[in-house]
Formats: sequence, structure tokens, C-alpha cells
Amino acid sequence: MDKNFKESFEKTKVAGMIAAGALDEVAKIAMPGIRTEELDNLCYEYLNDYGAYSAPLFYRGFPKSCCTSVNHVVCHGIPSDKILREGDIVNVDVTAFKDGWHGDTSRTFEIGEVSIKAKKLVETTYNAMMKAIKIIKDGTHLGDIGATIQNHVEAEGFSVVQDFCGHGIGQQFHKEPNVLHYGKKGTGEKIRAGMIFTIEPMINLGKYETKTLNDGWTAVTKDKSLSAQFEHTVGVTNNGYEIFTLSKL
Repeated sequence: MDKNFKESFEKTKVAGMIAAGALDEVAKIAMPGIRTEELDNLCYEYLNDYGAYSAPLFYRGFPKSCCTSVNHVVCHGIPSDKILREGDIVNVDVTAFKDGWHGDTSRTFEIGEVSIKAKKLVETTYNAMMKAIKIIKDGTHLGDIGATIQNHVEAEGFSVVQDFCGHGIGQQFHKEPNVLHYGKKGTGEKIRAGMIFTIEPMINLGKYETKTLNDGWTAVTKDKSLSAQFEHTVGVTNNGYEIFTLSKL
């Protein structure tokens, strides 16, 4: 590995593994009857135990340590006393800040037995993310990432949210480039070895349009259809990619 980005990769991976570990713990308690604020408390305490800080906490006024987006909430759901029920799906998004570097990841969890449609949505969203990650290498166009996700998702009959995107990350929480989850092959900036960014497709069961609620954070589907999301932080290597937020489960 190029010595110029060896340190950034190593430090991002430490933060990423802490964030992934928090989601591994969430997986153990995400079940009917749990409140979303309990998931938030778990994430806060887990990050704290590993000497990390929650990047979302107080970020631009966000009040909690993670985002919990239930059912038709697309992203940035605020943990509360809301009780998760059988058949719900919930995305939990965690970003650990450790030794000056960020690791950002999210997963959508199925609460008890969910509908066949919900299960297919969650599976399609995860597969779209992984298909996009697998094409990453020095010289890949950002448009190739978006096209890979969009083609897979639309072939399954779902839609790609266009109002939010992945982003560069490192010592800053959000920076260039913006990583769109839709697009045309061969377009956009070429990614280069040493770059670190997130891929985090938000996929809707219905139409792609969203709106943000009066709290200024919670984004929901306009047609109230279900939405799912997965996210990894990845680094571009000289001959491919490295995922910094892999689950240990």
C-alpha cells in the first residue's frame, strides 16, 4: 500500500470497526418491544467503551448518537420512545470518531417476521451496495457506481432515492466527492487510490421522492412506502478496494 494513505486507511479502519461493532450489538437486541432510544443508548455506550465519540451527536444540532429510520423513514430518523413492532424494518446508522478519523456504517434490521416485500427490499438494498463496492478500483467512474446500483434496484421493481448520497469521509465527517446512487456508466469523476468514501443506497418500495419533516432531520418517502438502506465506508486501493466497516458476526 502507498505509504501516503496507509495511515488514513489504518485509522479509518479502527473507527469503522468500532462503528460496525456497535451495529453487531444492535443486531442482538433489535426485536419487537424495544424502543429506538434503547438502540441509541447502546450505540453511545459501545462507542464510549472503545474510546470513540459519536459523530452524529450534536452534529448540526442532531440530538442523538445514531439515526434510527423505521419503515417509511428514509434516513436521519431521531431515536425516541417509539416501540419497534413485529414486521417493522429499521435502519440504524452509526458513525464513530476515533483519533481524529471517522467510520460510518448502517444496516437495516428486520424486526421479527417481516413481509415478503419488506424482506426483498432489504435484500435488494444490501446486494446493490455490495455490487457497487465490488467494481471499485483506481480509475472507476463515480457514474459506474450509481449505474450499478440503479440497474440492480430498478430491475427488482424498486426505486433509488436521489435526494441523499454517499460522501467522502476521513478526518472530516462529510466531504467531496458526492457518491450518487444512480447515474450513467462512464460519467462523473474518476476515483483514485487513497480515496475514502461511503456507499449508502437508500431504496424505496414505491417511488423515489422524499420529504423532510418539520424537525428538520427526518426524511420520509412521499408515498409512505417502505425504505431500506445499507452503508459501508470503503477505501480505494492500488488494485481494488477495502471495506472498513465489516461486521464480525
